Amino acid sequence: MAFCFPAFSSFSSYNLNVPRKISKTGKPNFILRGSLSNNYEKQSDALEKDTVLKSNLVKHLKHPMGHPSVIEDIHVEHARKLKAFKHMIGRVGEDSFEGLAIIDAVQRLSIDYHFQDEIQQILRRQYVISTSDPFQHHHCLQETSLRFRLLRQEGFNVPTDVFNRFTNKDGKFNQRLKEDINGLLDLYEASQLCVQGEDVLDEARQFSSKLLNDSMTKLVDYQAEIVRNTLSYPYHRTLARFVAKNFFLRYFQGENRWINVFQDLAKMDFSLVQSLHQSEIVQVSKWWKDLGLANKLKFARDQPLKWYLWSLACFTDADMSWQRIEFTKAVSFIYIIDDIFDVYGTLDELTIFTDIVKRWDHAAIDQLPDYMKICFQVLDDVTNEISYKVYKEHGFNPVHSLRKAWSSLCNAFLVEAKWFTGGSMPKAEEYLKNGIISSGIHLMLVHVFFLLGQNVTKETVQLIGNNPGIISSTATILRLWDDLGSAKDENQDGKDGSYVDYYMREHQISDVKAAEKHTMDKISDAWKCLNKECLSSNPFSCSFIRTSLNLARMVPLMYSYDDSQRLPNLEEFIKSLLFENGEPIQGVY
Repeated sequence: MAFCFPAFSSFSSYNLNVPRKISKTGKPNFILRGSLSNNYEKQSDALEKDTVLKSNLVKHLKHPMGHPSVIEDIHVEHARKLKAFKHMIGRVGEDSFEGLAIIDAVQRLSIDYHFQDEIQQILRRQYVISTSDPFQHHHCLQETSLRFRLLRQEGFNVPTDVFNRFTNKDGKFNQRLKEDINGLLDLYEASQLCVQGEDVLDEARQFSSKLLNDSMTKLVDYQAEIVRNTLSYPYHRTLARFVAKNFFLRYFQGENRWINVFQDLAKMDFSLVQSLHQSEIVQVSKWWKDLGLANKLKFARDQPLKWYLWSLACFTDADMSWQRIEFTKAVSFIYIIDDIFDVYGTLDELTIFTDIVKRWDHAAIDQLPDYMKICFQVLDDVTNEISYKVYKEHGFNPVHSLRKAWSSLCNAFLVEAKWFTGGSMPKAEEYLKNGIISSGIHLMLVHVFFLLGQNVTKETVQLIGNNPGIISSTATILRLWDDLGSAKDENQDGKDGSYVDYYMREHQISDVKAAEKHTMDKISDAWKCLNKECLSSNPFSCSFIRTSLNLARMVPLMYSYDDSQRLPNLEEFIKSLLFENGEPIQGVY
């Protein structure tokens, strides 16, 4: 059954202390002022850096909120169409395959959050079909694969024996399926939901990918493009909004009578969401400029847009605006503190800084150099601000959990700094174990957990602080994918470790390709672990589980550098999500 659990109605036993509005450093908290105190006034000119995704990108956003009357007209028409389409989904969804196709359509267009009740109603019927006698329902490969994927994505633990009728006694798929391109496409998509030990899904992935690759020379252009997109960006491992345009390429070639209806709704939805996101970018950029850290910490990256993109991946619902903005602030400090440890700080300074963060000791900050004092004081302000907003919205104070998460991150950074400074060569798995924390994913998801405010109990607070599987699997994907990068992250001069390098040294391997294949296999295994976590009973909310998946999906966009040390996929994501008519990005690099 689905992994969604009812939210707990109270949290009275957890920390309900109201976060203080004035920090112990004596500097007013951002809750009251939103900028640095007189000791750290903003400077008029931002430091120009040759780094990725600078804040000056905001000037390319044209009229972020649009004309108010235009926005209001879109809202009214959007609400009218939404009501009509909900009724239509219930009617069309009575048909087994068409109901599946509708769910696939609204998910690929990222408008499924409007139709959760209707989707669950259809999927409950489909689950009955999937678990009944397989010989009673002679569904084609496409329908069987699509049903399997959609059910598993929503947490229904469908067994893999639904594919047995397409395999021989040796567990190999029937070669006669090679002509069924649509079936192979959906079989490949379904194979991405594999968990450890599901050999039939491993076989499905290998079988379908080989036949699809072989078929492209025989297909017309648009069909070959569909196959290429599916193999490169399978839905389960890709952010839906990044590949929404591919949906039209695939579905408009068919005869689904409701496609135009959803296209109109999706365009309206996109306009409204884009306007909201552009407004949020302006707010985040103003916060960052007013903060003045780009001038005070000249070694640090100046990339508020890039940091905000993590928020888009985590908080996909349109009504989570304040969560996106606050989360971006936390993400910015992951990058800033990473730069301090990787590029600028001495080992002695880093050791003192880590100890102060561990104790959150305001009285000891005089031991720190000025740049570290500034960093800790502003980190304290931002942590208090987030805690206060969580308290106002959800009724509990997460400040101790957030501080503990920052302490864990700094400690992991310090371990790496000691390795690199001392010339130590950790074992590959030792490096990876620490790298799971230093990836920043644990800290991100701790913040997500409290910003969502769902299923917060003593049990879940304790569990999330101990890096459970749903977090460590996502972090493993990020750490290994980052380490596969052929270019150093954004031209930084600091020393950086790599799982690939340590694995080659430990096992005395000279073949880089073999080491990279091993690393890709570990990423695949981490995805299987993440899939299992999503299918297993756990106390976290559906929204939190979806965020864990989306962070893993965001990783290839953030870390796939090309030979020019650019991020072409991330550029395309920005264009498709934030810019009118695919306006080219200028002034980013």
